[in-house]
Amino acid sequence: MQTEKMQPNMRNDPVSGLTARKAIGEEQARRAMDTLLKYRQGKSALEARVIASEDWWRMRSWQRIQKGNPEDDKWTSAWLFNVIMGKHADAIASYPAPAIRPREPDDREEAAKLSSVLPVILEQNDFEEVYSDSQWTKLKQGTLIWHVKWDPSKLNGLGDISVQPVDILSFFWEPGVRDLQKSKNIFLTEMVDNDLLIEKYPELQGKLNSNPQVQQKYNTDDVINFDNKSMVVDWYYKKYQNGRQVLHFAKLVGDTILQATENDTEQRYDTLTMPDGSIVQQPVGKPMAESGLYDDGEYPFVVDALFPVEGSIAGYGYIDIGKSTQEQIDRMNQAIVKNAIMTATPRWFKRSDGSVNEQEFADWTKPFVHVDGNLGQDSLQPIQVNMLNSNYIAILQNKIEELKWTTGNTDVNNGATSSGVTAASAIAALQEASGRSSKDSTKSAYRAYARMIRMVIERIRQFYDLPRQFRIIGQRGAEQFVQYSNQGLQPQTLYGANGQPDGLRKPVFDIEVSAQKASEYTSMAQNELALQFFQLGFFNPQMVDQALATLDMMDFDGKDSIIQKIQENADLQQRLVEWQQLALALADRYDPVMGEGLAQQILQEGGQAASQASAAAAEKPEINTGETQEPKIVENARKKSEESAQPG
Repeated sequence: MQTEKMQPNMRNDPVSGLTARKAIGEEQARRAMDTLLKYRQGKSALEARVIASEDWWRMRSWQRIQKGNPEDDKWTSAWLFNVIMGKHADAIASYPAPAIRPREPDDREEAAKLSSVLPVILEQNDFEEVYSDSQWTKLKQGTLIWHVKWDPSKLNGLGDISVQPVDILSFFWEPGVRDLQKSKNIFLTEMVDNDLLIEKYPELQGKLNSNPQVQQKYNTDDVINFDNKSMVVDWYYKKYQNGRQVLHFAKLVGDTILQATENDTEQRYDTLTMPDGSIVQQPVGKPMAESGLYDDGEYPFVVDALFPVEGSIAGYGYIDIGKSTQEQIDRMNQAIVKNAIMTATPRWFKRSDGSVNEQEFADWTKPFVHVDGNLGQDSLQPIQVNMLNSNYIAILQNKIEELKWTTGNTDVNNGATSSGVTAASAIAALQEASGRSSKDSTKSAYRAYARMIRMVIERIRQFYDLPRQFRIIGQRGAEQFVQYSNQGLQPQTLYGANGQPDGLRKPVFDIEVSAQKASEYTSMAQNELALQFFQLGFFNPQMVDQALATLDMMDFDGKDSIIQKIQENADLQQRLVEWQQLALALADRYDPVMGEGLAQQILQEGGQAASQASAAAAEKPEINTGETQEPKIVENARKKSEESAQPG
């Protein structure tokens, strides 16, 4: 029986029995690789600059300096290294923390849960280390990239969110775009051992030799060999389907398709057991060919540029800004040190027919030098070396100062001040003013961090179907264990005035980012401010109006929370007065003896509250106790208290 050979980009339809063409096959894979090569060509200048910046960071600047005597020693200074080190310290001192704010009142509880759960998810991803490494990359190369994806292999197959840094040499986008989400395609490459690929994907057997090498390499200390490795390409692209933008994904090696969301047309079902014991298959979501990789339809990458440039999502780093001045510093250092060595090492001209013993003349441990015959004045003559003028030292110092000022890394940032500035407050004020560039970079990182948090929330909304256990830190540092799922993030039904369903509402949140750990000076200032508030009676419920009026004219971090606490204290005090008034009124009516003791106890523990309670009793006619003046119990208790306080 003769059968027709199935083409590689064909598949069998299990329903109709017919052969259908796959949406992503070898032809689409070849076109994708051609697009990747075009993106690689458009990114070649950026890759050369990034590799050069890494060489400068490794203090291999002389490999990038073309001119000069090849025989001279190549000394390097670490002024530019110190700039990046200081900026990184500023970035880590402002490590971000998210606060989720609801846009609608019904989402307050869900926002509070997310504010507690999100830091735990980031901690499980070691995000503090990811943030630190990414800041090094941003300061050196000018750009950091985060990949926010769903990893189905985590938690023993349950899956979880993964946030990872991305090397810009392995990341490719459409040249010329400023917004990554507007790129037609995104490619992420990785070099993987052929043995591991064949173990995981047996269909790659015999297909791994024709794979072109696209990814560039750094000039590392280790010798990196890409032999017996193949490039695995993650291809992200967007399409419009059914009036909406859908994100699709394909994993390929050469022309071989390993995964493709457009080829996933099977409907997934969950098996449910009904109360009567019957088993029902319930459809779960849509096939990925319709829904795409992620429901939000966005590329799962966050890009943050230090110094943005037009026509690219990548920016410039501090090495790009300061390497020219660093080169001048190294050249002048070389000339000055070379001149100092030459001056400190005397050399002599010696006639070829001279009679001086060279070995004895060069050996300063011997007191006598033998000569043959008469010693003429021209037998030995010192070589004159001119010392450099002091102006060159001043020029070198000016270049060092230029590098400090152009990179915003002055001495004040590092804790040093000019003479005459000794007060701690003055030093702190100078540091605050000089750290503007670091604050600007931190604000940019916070915006990227907020975009990353939004992506994490979208992954939770899509994939957290099953409850998960989290250990969080509750109020006042109490340890709590909570369960959380995406139930509160799903679209909710809206009802019209007639009580009928009127569309769906998806909970949306605002992201507020603040520094998780403040500097030592900032913490000290905050603590001092809190003590001043306490000493001035801001937390006294009787001074709530004055305290709130004063706070309205002030501006400091955490102001809203202080106002809220003061208002809560005033509300609690008012409730206490009302309950005390009610308790005294009831005791006066039903048990005067107990009421008198209760009033005495209130006076002893907080006489002010009892006084307010008596005043409130005269102002609240809705509680009818038959008393228009101060309750008799309170009056008797006060008289006894005053008599016991009188001397004699």
